[in-house]
Amino acid sequence: MIALFSLLVIVLLSIIAVRIGSIALELTGLSSEVASFQAQSAFSGVGFTTAESEAIVSHFLRRRIIRILILFGGAGITTSMATLVLTFVGQSGQDVAMRAEFLLLGLLVIFLMARSKHLYEFMRIVITKALEKFTRLHIYDYERLFGLEQGYAITKIIVKADSWFRDKRIKDLKLELEGILILAIYRRYKRTIKLIGAPHGDEVLKAGDELICYAKEEAVDDLFLQKQKIAPEEPKEA
Repeated sequence: MIALFSLLVIVLLSIIAVRIGSIALELTGLSSEVASFQAQSAFSGVGFTTAESEAIVSHFLRRRIIRILILFGGAGITTSMATLVLTFVGQSGQDVAMRAEFLLLGLLVIFLMARSKHLYEFMRIVITKALEKFTRLHIYDYERLFGLEQGYAITKIIVKADSWFRDKRIKDLKLELEGILILAIYRRYKRTIKLIGAPHGDEVLKAGDELICYAKEEAVDDLFLQKQKIAPEEPKEA
């Protein structure tokens, strides 16, 4: 039974390690879904060639977190497999059935605990404070930093061919009067995408540009959608 309890402890510690990595990645600016997926992928040793993976590899802090997860994941999976074998080796049929029941029950309890939202929020607070106190990782709670809980949002607007703000300079849009800030522009050049960070006022918006905007949730829609509807039509040539 010692091996069985050891296996459950290893599974529990593995879930905690993934959760710590997930929250740490989330605090670097990733969404909770992407952070969780990448943390699980790194811990299990499964690699995925995705845009999110490239964004993690190119970011020094995220790369350090992933490296630690890979290290602990390799040790955790190997130990789990060895302990699982020891749990059932040399046992009679009745003992195997009993241990299998205990194992399934324990895994179910751990799974329910891992799915608890209240436990997740508690772990998030504890893990965040622990990372700030005991590590040199410069992590930030971007959700609080950008005021995302107070109605602000970071949204993406695509400049279409018929958009009223196409071929206009940023400073001519007077976005500051609407409380909107363009943080970055993703612009396509043939098969590559160029990032224009903190674009200056003389930057001209082109069709196909992806604007990363920071503002109140309703401000972006009100400006870019309503103005598109009420923008006066240009006189047609005779």
